[in-house]
Amino acid sequence: MRLASLFARRDGAPRVVRASAPALRWTLYVGSVLTGVFALYVCYELGRYDAGYDRQAVAQQRSELEVQIEHLERANRELRTQLAELDTVRIGRTREQAEVARSMGELQAQIDRQTQELAFYRGVVAQSASAIGLKIEQLRVNPGPRPGSFLLHLSLVRAGRADTGAVGTLLISVEGTQGGAPKILDLAALSAGRLHELRYDFRYLQVFDQALTLPPAFHPERLALEVHSAHKDVAPLTQTFLWSVEPAP
Repeated sequence: MRLASLFARRDGAPRVVRASAPALRWTLYVGSVLTGVFALYVCYELGRYDAGYDRQAVAQQRSELEVQIEHLERANRELRTQLAELDTVRIGRTREQAEVARSMGELQAQIDRQTQELAFYRGVVAQSASAIGLKIEQLRVNPGPRPGSFLLHLSLVRAGRADTGAVGTLLISVEGTQGGAPKILDLAALSAGRLHELRYDFRYLQVFDQALTLPPAFHPERLALEVHSAHKDVAPLTQTFLWSVEPAP
């Protein structure tokens, strides 16, 4: 009984509670890591300061750059707005030019009609009303775009009544010399074989703009024109003009 009571007292003795060693080690480890990270950051900042890096100056410079970017973006928006306005103006101007070109085309067509009528009435006044034939007007030779090339401009008008249309052919030739010998170039030679004659079909007036090409060693002297009508009652017209080149208009 005594021994049992002795053991019972020992079992009921107060126990001492000790802190867990692993928790303490983790706390010290985390604190060491944080301290090391902070020390590295301080070293990093000191290194940048020693190298001439100014945090406040960089922040100010960044603020200035952000302000510049904002100004540039505003200027970009304004430029885009101006570009859109210029595109609108350009489209409007293109439409205006198209309208002006159309109006000018209509006026030119009207002028051509009036010119034909005027040329016809001039032919009526210049000759007898009973005479029927053709007349060459507005003959001129201008230099072409290449050496040895020329542009022949002439117009045929009715001389007399215009009850029917004038239909026929026009022959062109250039008389001159080549190598000291006289030579005549017909329309086939003057157009590199593309044309042999020009055909006309009009009531009052017809205008011809024919390109001519002369050989390099050829010296032109006269221009000969032969007008043949398809109507038997109209006599052929043959005229010769001195070769004269006028400046381009």
